[in-house]
Amino acid sequence: MKYIEFDNNKEFDLILLGRVAVDFNPVDYYCPLSESTTFKRYLGGSPANIAVGLSRLGKKCGFFARVSDDELGTFVENFFKNEGIDCSHITRCKNGEKIGLTFTEIRSETESSILMYRNEAADLKLSVEDIDEDYINKAKAILISGTALCESPSREAALKATMIAKKNNIPVIFDIDYRAYNWKNADEIAIYYSTVASKADIILGSREEFDLTEKLIGLDGTDETSAKHWHSQGAKIVIVKHGKEGSTAYTNDGQAYKIKPFPVKLLKSFGGGDGYASAFLYGIFEGWDIMDALEFGSASAAMLVASHACSQDMPSVDAVKEFIKKEKEEYGVMIARG
Repeated sequence: MKYIEFDNNKEFDLILLGRVAVDFNPVDYYCPLSESTTFKRYLGGSPANIAVGLSRLGKKCGFFARVSDDELGTFVENFFKNEGIDCSHITRCKNGEKIGLTFTEIRSETESSILMYRNEAADLKLSVEDIDEDYINKAKAILISGTALCESPSREAALKATMIAKKNNIPVIFDIDYRAYNWKNADEIAIYYSTVASKADIILGSREEFDLTEKLIGLDGTDETSAKHWHSQGAKIVIVKHGKEGSTAYTNDGQAYKIKPFPVKLLKSFGGGDGYASAFLYGIFEGWDIMDALEFGSASAAMLVASHACSQDMPSVDAVKEFIKKEKEEYGVMIARG
């Protein structure tokens, strides 16, 4: 069953808005960050990773962003262009703001952490003047990343994009993407997250992220209650993620679809969520059944946590299908669905 109808006459499958960053992942991992001396540079930021993931899967993406007016800004734009992502609405900052930097720590297969530098971050300087209604109207859907809501003027830009999309009957995808940096307090988080969530057709987040979103609403903190509430606000699909326990997609016809992670040898504990989102959304754009889209997302997530990079290692359609085939041959056809 299709829960969302997309206008297939649009130029872009998805236009994303939010964080674009640069990641530095240690090559000498399995030690504290204080002892790492060598790093590999990658494009980073959850919505940027999702854009790359969807592009690798054959979808056409656009992007609203501000980047630093320096060589790292050039790196981002060149990476996007090489992936086929439209950069016509990515602009340079004018007042010396710098692109956010993320240093990752890989202590073990199950213990990782992220250190972000986001003071005066370039992506948070996106403004309402950057949001182009004609550009949004070229998209089948837009994706708002929650980190874009943490600070002005980016939050107003995100809200404007959401309002324009709703006015023009363009589906809104909300990836909650909580990061503690830049937020002032929990009430502020709840106000802006719940505002966008109430306009979204698809919401993706962890249990913690839904709790933050619902702080001022008075829900009981269960997945079923969250899904019921956001369905009442207009959401068609609500996905609640529980890490290694898997995730569940709740649809507005009262169904719940559960998926488990595919077993892999972990390298790191981050990056899987962006692979999951891009591959799941690919399935939705293709009109797949929810379980098939979830399985595809779970497989991509597993591939990403077993690799060193996030954006750089986003897989192709054939690669994900081959991974699923091999996993099922080894573990059984119901390995993720059971």
